[in-house]
Amino acid sequence: MAAAAALPPLNLYVREPDGLSLLVGPPFAPGPVATIDKVTCNSARFSDDGSKLAVITPDAVTVYACDTGKEVLKLLVAGVAAISFSPQGSYLQTFQKPQAQQKNLTIWNALTGAIVLQQFQKSISKTTWPTVQFSEDESIACRLVTNEVHFFDGHDFAKGIVDRLRLSGIDGVQLSSSPPSHIATYVPEIKGAPASVQIFERTQVSQAQPVARRSFFKSNTAQLTWNKGSTGVLVLATSDVDKTNQSYYGESRLHFLTSDGRHEGAVPLSKEGPIHDVQWSPTGKDFLVIYGFMPAKATLFSAVCKPLFEFGQGPYNTIRWSPQGRFICLAGFGNLPGDMAFWDRETLKSFGTTKAPMSVTSEWSPDGRHFMTATTAPRLQVDNGIKIFKYDGTLHYEKKYSKLYQAEWRPARIGLYPDTPPSPRARKLDAKAAPAKNVPANIGSSTPGTYRPPHSSQSASVKAQVTLSFSELCDGLATGGLSKSALKNKKKRENRKEKDQQESKAVDDSNVTSLEAQLGDASLDSNSADAGDLAKKLRALHKKLRQIEETRAKATETGVALTASQLEKQSQESSLREEVKHLEAQLTTSN
Repeated sequence: MAAAAALPPLNLYVREPDGLSLLVGPPFAPGPVATIDKVTCNSARFSDDGSKLAVITPDAVTVYACDTGKEVLKLLVAGVAAISFSPQGSYLQTFQKPQAQQKNLTIWNALTGAIVLQQFQKSISKTTWPTVQFSEDESIACRLVTNEVHFFDGHDFAKGIVDRLRLSGIDGVQLSSSPPSHIATYVPEIKGAPASVQIFERTQVSQAQPVARRSFFKSNTAQLTWNKGSTGVLVLATSDVDKTNQSYYGESRLHFLTSDGRHEGAVPLSKEGPIHDVQWSPTGKDFLVIYGFMPAKATLFSAVCKPLFEFGQGPYNTIRWSPQGRFICLAGFGNLPGDMAFWDRETLKSFGTTKAPMSVTSEWSPDGRHFMTATTAPRLQVDNGIKIFKYDGTLHYEKKYSKLYQAEWRPARIGLYPDTPPSPRARKLDAKAAPAKNVPANIGSSTPGTYRPPHSSQSASVKAQVTLSFSELCDGLATGGLSKSALKNKKKRENRKEKDQQESKAVDDSNVTSLEAQLGDASLDSNSADAGDLAKKLRALHKKLRQIEETRAKATETGVALTASQLEKQSQESSLREEVKHLEAQLTTSN
C-alpha cells in the first residue's frame, strides 16, 4: 500500500514597517523561512484557497503565487482602499476612494487582469465589504443598490443584470453561498413601522414573494449570517439607543429564520444583556452565542435553534471555530483581559484555559491544530507580536516585534487538512464536567481528558443536551488566579458545609442510638431479631434522607440543575419521613 501523501506545511504572513513576509511554519525549525520576503505594501489579502496573495501599494495592486512567491499579476490602479477575492479566486474586487462620480468599484479577472464589471460605490464598511457578493461556486453574484438587489451571472458578467429584487427601504442583503438557493434581506425600522427580515428563493426574486419573514422593533442595523447548507439565517439586530439605560452601546437582539419557513423567532437566550458574538459552526449543524452582562454566558444551539449545551459563564466576547468544526476557542479580547478557554466540540469537554492579553486579532490555522493571537498597531503601539497556541491552549511559539501591522494564516482549500481528534498526549481536562437536567448521568461525567475516537463519542455528544456549570468548571482549575480573600471565603464555605454534614450525621446517629437504647433487653427475647431489622431499616432511611438534604444544599450553593434521578429522589423525601415515623413507632411499641 502506498504511503499517504504528506500534508503541506502551514504558512502565515506578518507585515512590518519594512514590508510583508510570508513565513513557512509552524513548526519553525530551525527558524521561520520566508517564501515572500519584505514586500512593501499598505495591506494584503489571501484568496480563500490560499493560492494567491494580493498586496496593496499606493499606485498598484500586485498578486503573488503563494507556493512560488512569484508575481503573477499587477494592476496599475492607484488609491485602492480594499481588496477581496471571489470564493474560487477567479475574480479580484477592488474599491477606490470615490472622486465625483468616477466608477470606483471594479471586478477584475484574476488571471488576465481584464475588467469584467465597473460601477460607482459611495462608501463601504467592514460589515458591507465585499460589496459584490458571490456564491461559493461563483455561479451567482449580487449587489445591493438603492431599493434593489441586482443579480449577475458569475461566469459571464457581460450579460449585465440578469435579475433584480425590488424592496423599498432595503438596507442589508446576504446571499446564501452553499448552495446559492436563497437570499435574505433586511429593512430597518422606519417611521414607526417595525424592521423586517425576509427570505426569498433566488430563482423567484423578481416575484418578490418571501418564503419566510420576521418583523421586530428596536433595530436600525442588522447582521445576516447563513449557515453552510443554506437552511437557516441568524439575524443580529441592534439599535443605537438602549431605552432601559443598561448599556451605553445600545440594545441587541438575536433572531432566527429557516429557509423553508417552518421556524422563525427570537433565539431563546437565558440571560439579559448584549450579544457579544454569534458564529455558525463550519459544518452548519449548530451555532454558538456569547451573550449577557459580564460574566457573559455561552450557549450552543442546534440548526433549528434548540439549546444543546451550556459552556457556563466567563469574561468572554469572542467565538472562534476551527475550520473543521472540531475545536472551539471562547475568548475575551478588546477591553477584556484576554482569557481563552479551549473546548472539544465532539466530547463537549474543556482542555483548559489560558490568557493572551492585549490581543487585537485571533484565528485558527487551516489544519485546526494551532491558534494564533496577534497584538498589532495602530490599535496598540507597544508589546506587538504573535503567539501561537496548540488546540489545547498550550503555548507553542511566541515572537515579539518592534511594530507589527498584520499577521494572518495562509488559508487552505476545503478538505486539504482532515478532521483529526485530539492526541492522547493533549493537555488533560482541568474542569469537572457536570451533567445537566434531562441528561443521562454518563454524559459529561467521564474521566477528564480521556481520549475517545470520534466514532465512539460523536453521536452521544451531538445529541445530548448538556449544561455545564461555570462555577464547577472553575472549581477544578488551579487556585493561583484567585485572590487571598477569595481563597479564604472558599475555605470558609467548605468548612461550613463539612460542619453541617457532621452535625446532620450526628443527629441522625443519636436518633438511631436512642431508639436502639429503648429496645433494652428486648433484643434478648424472642422478638430481638425483628427489633434489630427495624433498627437496620431505620439507619438506612436516615442515610437516604441525609443524602437528599446534601444534594439539595449542593445544588442551591453551586446553581447546578438536578438530574432526573436526583429529582426523583427529592420527590421521595416526604414518603421516607413518613416511613421513619412509622418505624420509630414500631420500635417504641416493641420496647
